Amino acid sequence: MVVIVFRARLKDGVDMQALAKAGQRMYELASAMPGYISYKDFAAEDGENVSIIEFDSLDSVAAWREHPEHKRVQQRGREEFFAQYHIQVCSPLRDYRHAQA
Repeated sequence: MVVIVFRARLKDGVDMQALAKAGQRMYELASAMPGYISYKDFAAEDGENVSIIEFDSLDSVAAWREHPEHKRVQQRGREEFFAQYHIQVCSPLRDYRHAQA
């Protein structure tokens, strides 16, 4: 499994409707990609947004990274939406679970 952590801060005055529409489209594309596992979004009180995306392999991540529509939205994100972002591509060292019965 490969985990992508995408941390971002929005530009002042960002068009939230345009961002939501682009985000929804990226979710639709990513979730249809071979190797896709999951996607979650979180927002912190300090204004940072975090997305955690899981794929089954580095090859799947590379295919997602190079998807033509995703590439266009990446550029749009730099130009319109994000004041800053940080992407980490990680492989879990351990994986624990607990479920209450």
